Amino acid sequence: VLENQELQDSIKPQKVEFHSLNFNTTLQWQPGWAREARDALYFVQYKVYGQSTWQNKDDCWGIPSHVCDLTHETSDIQEPYYGRVRATLAGVYSNWSLSSRFTPWRETMIGPPMVTVVHSNKSITVKLQAPHSPYKRKRGSKITMTNYYDLLYQVFIINNLLDEQHRVLVYEGKDKVIKIEDLRPGVSYCIVAKTYVPMLDRSSAYSSRQCTVL
Repeated sequence: VLENQELQDSIKPQKVEFHSLNFNTTLQWQPGWAREARDALYFVQYKVYGQSTWQNKDDCWGIPSHVCDLTHETSDIQEPYYGRVRATLAGVYSNWSLSSRFTPWRETMIGPPMVTVVHSNKSITVKLQAPHSPYKRKRGSKITMTNYYDLLYQVFIINNLLDEQHRVLVYEGKDKVIKIEDLRPGVSYCIVAKTYVPMLDRSSAYSSRQCTVL
């Protein structure tokens, strides 16, 4: 019995956490500290805060991986959720490991906008597209993140002559098309952008850089 108890403790999943980008949400965990734990299989359940019963996630029932997609199960983005995971090995089951409470609207990370750059001889036109959520309209198109948040775009210009790391904020606002004028011909300029949510005071990572020579 003691050996079983020890195995139970040593295969118990560690660091059960929700990870979410644009409402694409997974539950992730690390294996227990036993060396054999890498051969364990895992079972995932989830529930809305306040519910008494846990729901099994069928696709993540007896799986070898350390990640489970719960995008569909957490689609009510204002609700707080919990996830939990247990492991089994050699006929022994660990106790459940519980995540922290997760509210998608509050905690999902928002991705950067898609950036397209068109240049003329002294100006650059920047076109911005908000990131998409995984959720679809009835007609099948994906709903953008601007449906859920009051998003601002922050656009930065990098003048490669000066310094790779020197980003100058040239625009902040909601426009999807902006024009940067009075630039120098023959100079290489790069544009990067972020999305910013004022209500949560949170910025995305930078978009990948789009560069052009005027």
